[in-house]
Amino acid sequence: MTTQSSDSVDVNGPTPDLKRVLGPRLLLLFIVGDILGAGIYAVTGEMALEVGGLVWLPFLVAFAVATLTALSYLELVTKYPQAAGAALYTHKAFGIHFVTFLVAFAVICSGVTSASTSSNLLATNLLAGFDGLGWDVPQGDTAITVVAIAFMLLLAGINLRGVGESVKFNVVLTLIEMAALVIVIVIGFWVMAQGDADLGRIVVFDSKSDRGLFLAVTVATAIAFFAMVGFEDSVNMVEETREPERIFPRIMLSGLGIAVVFYVLVAISVIAVIPEGEIESVVADEGKVLLAVVQTGAPGLPIDKIFPFLTVIAVANTALLNMLMASRLLYGLAQQDVLPRTLGKVLPGRRTPYAGIGFSTVLALGLIVVVTFLADTSVISALSGTTALLLLCVFAVVNVACVVLRRDSSAESRFSAPGWTPFVGAAACVFLAGPWARDREDWVQYQVAGGLLVLGIALWAFTWLTNRAVRAKRTGFRDIEHVDGE
Repeated sequence: MTTQSSDSVDVNGPTPDLKRVLGPRLLLLFIVGDILGAGIYAVTGEMALEVGGLVWLPFLVAFAVATLTALSYLELVTKYPQAAGAALYTHKAFGIHFVTFLVAFAVICSGVTSASTSSNLLATNLLAGFDGLGWDVPQGDTAITVVAIAFMLLLAGINLRGVGESVKFNVVLTLIEMAALVIVIVIGFWVMAQGDADLGRIVVFDSKSDRGLFLAVTVATAIAFFAMVGFEDSVNMVEETREPERIFPRIMLSGLGIAVVFYVLVAISVIAVIPEGEIESVVADEGKVLLAVVQTGAPGLPIDKIFPFLTVIAVANTALLNMLMASRLLYGLAQQDVLPRTLGKVLPGRRTPYAGIGFSTVLALGLIVVVTFLADTSVISALSGTTALLLLCVFAVVNVACVVLRRDSSAESRFSAPGWTPFVGAAACVFLAGPWARDREDWVQYQVAGGLLVLGIALWAFTWLTNRAVRAKRTGFRDIEHVDGE
């Protein structure tokens, strides 16, 4: 069976569908902007504590695992060009509504959690930047919470304007965040060119823990994975992309490649510039490792006054794209009766999923308040680790679904991943999600993820009962026929 043209597919019936505004360039900037951002600022220092000068190696390993999973996503998104992403693939593969809902809820939570963390990081850096300029601005948890909430409401307004406006805003933010990383890289290589860097440290393994090389790289890779996620958000924009079956494979793999080049060069710059023995004290000042590179490598330039605001822009971009993904996923799931149809409402004029935007924003606002006042935990490491943990589990399911759905002859894929990659990708994701890939203090990530899944189960039960009462029919994806096991 030949796949229909993307412009002729209407998954929404008589209701307004989403507007196809993303071409190759906008999609590439969407993917690059989503991968680059909060991750590199949040995790580079933690990774350096684990593996020392080999901090670039976990980025490469995480890139390899992400690429294996990206190949599975590409095979599936070109076979089923609909906005629900991992949840759609899970339900087509297994046909079990409960499993579909948990996968969908895990993806939504990862986006909202990441956006909430980014909002807090943004507020912290923004206030610190103003303070560095000599402005008398309030500091502390209350000020951070107010700024973070205001920023999240601004994101909701941008998303309501439309994906065209949102993605154009993303173009500006992506170019600025790339410029910020270029500054770090240029300073790092300038220090090396002046002979002030010990290049031998780049290949030296030095762990602050008692772990050996393999286990330390494993832990650092699990940390680095937070910085490599984002490419999967793009599949939830498929119904707003022109000719997705044709452009997705090339653009997604190009975006991943661009991101890993930036990450490796930034990692080398961190090791080259920050003196040996000082990395631990730098990491203690959460989210400011790259600022330390700028301040140490170019002490005579005023760039250290500007850099916090560039960090703010990079983090803002991550949050914007996270919330775009969450709202579109909610829309896609509602259209398929996995969530109440109310969450699939679209503004007739703007053709934006206002119900999904509102729901995801409310979740984010609640999480911002809770996260900000977890004073006795590392907010960034706990929530970035939880985000990576949830997505590693989702990626494992997607890889398995790719294998299962190769038997589905009702749709034709425009891209075929090598036969072995989904198996290796699934095994790698499961391995990185295990407790051996985390410090003991990071096991709080399992508690947070478990609490979110308990909430997800409660929401699933509510949705199932609501759908049964209102429609007196089985819930789940409407285009799936093999759902007798639900």
